[in-house]
Amino acid sequence: MTDLPQHDIADPSLRAQGVARIEWAERSMPVLRQIRERFAKERPFEGQRFAACMHMTTETAVLLRTLKAGGAELAACASNPLSTQDDTMAALVHEYGISVFARNGVDRDAYYAHINAALDIRPDFVFDDGCDLVNTLHTTRKELLEAIKAGCEETTTGVVRLRQMAADDALRFPVVAVNDTDTKHMFDNRYGTGQSSLDAIMRATNLLFAGKTVVIGGFGYCGKGLAERAAGLGAHVVVTEIDPTKALDATMQGYRVMPMLEAARIGDVFITVTSNRGALRPEHFEVMKDGAILANAGHFDIEVDVAGLGEMAVEKRSRIRHQTDEYILADGRRLLLVAEGRLVNLGAAEGHPASVMDMSFADQALTAEWLTKTYASLEPGVVDVPTEIDKHVARVKLETMGIQIDTLTSDQETYMNSWEFGS
Repeated sequence: MTDLPQHDIADPSLRAQGVARIEWAERSMPVLRQIRERFAKERPFEGQRFAACMHMTTETAVLLRTLKAGGAELAACASNPLSTQDDTMAALVHEYGISVFARNGVDRDAYYAHINAALDIRPDFVFDDGCDLVNTLHTTRKELLEAIKAGCEETTTGVVRLRQMAADDALRFPVVAVNDTDTKHMFDNRYGTGQSSLDAIMRATNLLFAGKTVVIGGFGYCGKGLAERAAGLGAHVVVTEIDPTKALDATMQGYRVMPMLEAARIGDVFITVTSNRGALRPEHFEVMKDGAILANAGHFDIEVDVAGLGEMAVEKRSRIRHQTDEYILADGRRLLLVAEGRLVNLGAAEGHPASVMDMSFADQALTAEWLTKTYASLEPGVVDVPTEIDKHVARVKLETMGIQIDTLTSDQETYMNSWEFGS
């Protein structure tokens, strides 16, 4: 392209490789492809500006291309430096004309510089994955708030933060919790996180899960997926929880449940998915086995106390394997940290399979279209995705898989919508 959009990327020469990867992902995203074809005809976002802070991967590239096809003016940045794919960024800028501010491995200052660069577009709508962009708007870029019509949040951690903001009357515009749709958390969180996180640990460590004791910190949808997949590989699964209902659920599913301090003594692999800080901390490191593997599958790098681990260690050996650092303690024990304690499936692998993200990003695209029509009627706060969008995405996904389901007969529909019939 001759007239390039504003950008900050690592290596423009990688654009051909990026195009190939994006096209590969698109093959497994038929729902989003259908939406893009319609958007290209109807142009629902004509004249609207979108700023997106998301994992800058091939799947996200397919979403961004879909929004652009609908007429949106876009600026995108990364929600996690380790998940950024530099070849994909080169393709977005040089082949698809999308403004991108993202480089793999940038430091904290560059990370926030990129968020601010994306916000310089003065967006009408925002897409966030972890709430850092929304947080920036409410702290250091308040001058932009009045123009923001609405937003979407993609991940559990971000929704938690947004609900806290709303409870404090701090959230100034409506944000849709796309994460909470069934087609997102039941599939993306459970099947996507379950598979991709174990994939990342295997790539990084070459671990055989069979026979190992895997400790899952947190038993939400992500924790359930991790436990199911680890058990399927032959691991002994231990779950730690603070929620009695979730702990009971894990017990009923056959997993051992215990406090983390107890689990720390027996675990071979630890994976946190709590959305909270310090799920693994020095008191746990002190009793872990030699060679224990630590990984975080939650959004932010706060779940494993990496600073505390560094203070305990007498030596750190960086990158002894792919995205794996070894911390040697005073008594000679070695603890292995994957992906610096950042989101492991994107830091040490490629994140969720495209076929799962097809549903999540279809939810995003259709919700964005809905917001352009309804934002004026919404109050500031956290908003649910309309059920009809969620069901539509599930229905189209089934159709693309060649699967048909039953429909109600007229008698059944009448019965389901009436109180007058007895048993």
